[in-house]
Amino acid sequence: MTSVLPHTVLGDGPTTVVFAHGFTQTRTSWLPVATRLRIHAPNLRCILVDLPGHGQAHDIVADVYETASLLCAIGRSAHYVGYSLGARAVLGAVLQHPENVISAVVLSGTAGIEDRQEREARRRSDELLAKRIIDIGVEAFLNEWLAQPLFADLSPTDAQVTERLGNTPEGLASSLRSCGQGATAPMWDSIAKCAVPILAIAGSRDEKFVALARRIAVAANNGRLALVANAGHSAHLQHPDVVAQEIAYWINNPKENSTPITS
Repeated sequence: MTSVLPHTVLGDGPTTVVFAHGFTQTRTSWLPVATRLRIHAPNLRCILVDLPGHGQAHDIVADVYETASLLCAIGRSAHYVGYSLGARAVLGAVLQHPENVISAVVLSGTAGIEDRQEREARRRSDELLAKRIIDIGVEAFLNEWLAQPLFADLSPTDAQVTERLGNTPEGLASSLRSCGQGATAPMWDSIAKCAVPILAIAGSRDEKFVALARRIAVAANNGRLALVANAGHSAHLQHPDVVAQEIAYWINNPKENSTPITS
């Protein structure tokens, strides 16, 4: 693919960190974390990216692996950080472009749905959601999306609704169809064969994704688990300084990248 994903660069340090956001978000969602991260680690160059179907990349259509290639075309040799949808893209980069990924951080991420029937059911569900976005528009859809129990911990301010409203119905629909969990083959077996260090983060109150984060950390050859206390699915929005500290410690302590998770 030849498209260049729109992005914002903070700092000019020798070490690059690329940030990939979640579904319905834009690159600005990572600003609170990236700003704090550069306080903890001033030598960083942070790149915040709009993923396909979102923000200024609303007209770009790409699946998870194509998105991973687009991220690596921007970051080159870098640490890659992704949340939810962005976490899947980062895992795609780990598997497709390990030479570019110094390390990976996946927040509230999963390596996919393994059961074929369950994955197909999710694909059908994502298609219905895509059609609903087109039918009712972004604002009404966000009201429904953020009302899910998954986001119950988010205050209106933390939810960054104004930034999400900059998305288009067509872009979000294309993201669901191309990069939704139903459209993405599971990556669990491949993660176990990859040497790229992976830090898996989850909010302590997000039980489903705590279990998934633990599984990712165990599956990786060089994996570590970090839980953010008193946080749900969007820990980076609730506690940006804590998440920034976890990322900074991970980047600055490479010897701990190989610490195994045994339980």
